Amino acid sequence: MSKDKIVDTFSECFKMWFSRILITAIDEETVLEAAQSTVGFATSIIMCSAEAGIERIVSAKETPDNRPGVIIQIWTKRSKLMKDELLARISQSAMTAPTTSVFNYLEEGEKNEPIGKLISYFGNGHQKKISKYGRDMWEIPVMDGSFLIDESFNFAKGIAGGLIILIGESTVEALAAARLAVKKIQNSSAKAITSFPGGICRSGSKIGSKYSFLNESTNHQFCPTLVDKIEDSLLPKKAHCVYEIVINAASEQDLKLAMKHAIIAVKDNEKIIQITSSNYNGELGSIKINLKDL
Repeated sequence: MSKDKIVDTFSECFKMWFSRILITAIDEETVLEAAQSTVGFATSIIMCSAEAGIERIVSAKETPDNRPGVIIQIWTKRSKLMKDELLARISQSAMTAPTTSVFNYLEEGEKNEPIGKLISYFGNGHQKKISKYGRDMWEIPVMDGSFLIDESFNFAKGIAGGLIILIGESTVEALAAARLAVKKIQNSSAKAITSFPGGICRSGSKIGSKYSFLNESTNHQFCPTLVDKIEDSLLPKKAHCVYEIVINAASEQDLKLAMKHAIIAVKDNEKIIQITSSNYNGELGSIKINLKDL
């Protein structure tokens, strides 16, 4: 591995609550539309009520109802917030999309909520509890047939905040590398998501601000336009574009695997000058993942 371009630093990670959900539908186009809507506006808990993303697409052979599926993850700071997120996102996005069914896809959880039962009240008395695919489910009449949903959903604590920063010579090259890294994460066996648009973040933040009403602000040390204006820039010569890939995963092992796949995808790209991360003296989290150990 080209370790010379990998900076000897670490990601500062932390625990959050997550749920893992499978959405299925009549075809891949429909289920992707449903999944994308369900995980919408959930890039970062800095300003969003949750973090969410698509883990991977699964074939009909892998799903309980033998239809194309998408696995998504939804993350919250506290477990009690998860109930509201699932109720809103599933009822207003996953259920409204044509032909969908929704399954709990986290086999073991630290907590459990009857999300399907609560959503079933939309059936206004016409809903019914059924046993199907070896699962306890609710069948809710809707205008294209029936919406099926597992009765309950599990939550557990996962690891959030895995951070890889790619420093490139140009926007085109850095963006292509970041996209490849995200694709490799999604194609891996890691139970992980990258919650920013396309899995990529251009507006990396640091803890703190000169303004009292803000807790976070632009990570100035990685801004190319500030290299000649600040004394503490971390950018090497020829650096003109920086992108972050922020990863949440079901376990530390999953997070390390996802980060490793991302690094391997770009390590030999000559247009990527450095692969690094960012940390804040333990203010963000107590779990350290060193890039060179991956």
